[in-house]
Amino acid sequence: MNPRSGDAKVSRFGLVERAEDMGVQVSLTTPDHDAASLARLAVADRAEVLGVAGGDGTVSAVAAVAAEARRPLVVVPAGTRNHFARDLGLNIKNPVPALSALADGEPARVDLGFVGRRVFVNNVSFGAYADALFEPGYREAKVRTLASIAPEYLGGRQWVQASVDTPGGTIESPQVVLISNNAYHIATPRNLGRRFALNTGLLGGIVLERPTAPPPDLLLHLRRELRQPRMQGKPAPVITWSAPRITVYGTAPQLPAGIDGEPVTLPLPVNCEIRPGALKLLLPKDRPGIPQEPAPPPWRPREHR
Repeated sequence: MNPRSGDAKVSRFGLVERAEDMGVQVSLTTPDHDAASLARLAVADRAEVLGVAGGDGTVSAVAAVAAEARRPLVVVPAGTRNHFARDLGLNIKNPVPALSALADGEPARVDLGFVGRRVFVNNVSFGAYADALFEPGYREAKVRTLASIAPEYLGGRQWVQASVDTPGGTIESPQVVLISNNAYHIATPRNLGRRFALNTGLLGGIVLERPTAPPPDLLLHLRRELRQPRMQGKPAPVITWSAPRITVYGTAPQLPAGIDGEPVTLPLPVNCEIRPGALKLLLPKDRPGIPQEPAPPPWRPREHR
């Protein structure tokens, strides 16, 4: 369990005590013992099931160990956003019900994304968000930090110093590149960023092209793009596609990136791939569930298959 995730949800919900009452052995991460090392110790001690309480970064670290050791994983959403747990249908407002999977969880298999040898359960990002992760104080003031960096990207004055190939052609110097473990839904604002399946065997690619004449407020522009019908022949600023492998390349030696919300520096080229069904999960029987994917509007962002 990561006691620092999600404004100390581990302590606020009494997760340690609740798990120990179930007969579970609990270890807390510390600066000297990260989640992956604790998971490896548990495997060495012949743990039959691994559980993790934290955000996406903590979950991905333990998921990597669980997949390699072929142990089932129980995910307890104790982070801030909990994207992976949300898309599994777990209750992200209250992490306590997820503990029940330790006793009688239902088995399921989901895909894992890999960037090089590193696992990601949510996404790998390049651009404004990745840059913000490297700023001092980001964890304490996420919105303010991102707001200080975003204008350079939104105004078209800063971009990702790399290229990415899409089925529709090569995009050079994009504003944002987002590679996700299974594709995000972006066709309707209400479900923006949801994944309605985690077992398609395909990565999701999203590229925001750098505008030649950027609008004053690109975010407002994108919101309007999602709400109004597409004019025939009008290009879309967002390109989406699905593929088993996506590569980001260029002449720069390395790029700042975010892997499941954790800052990293990756050497180019960056190769991302997906491994279908690589992770076995135990899920609680009683969970809110994933809403049914809505019907697409009469138009879509420019999507390639």
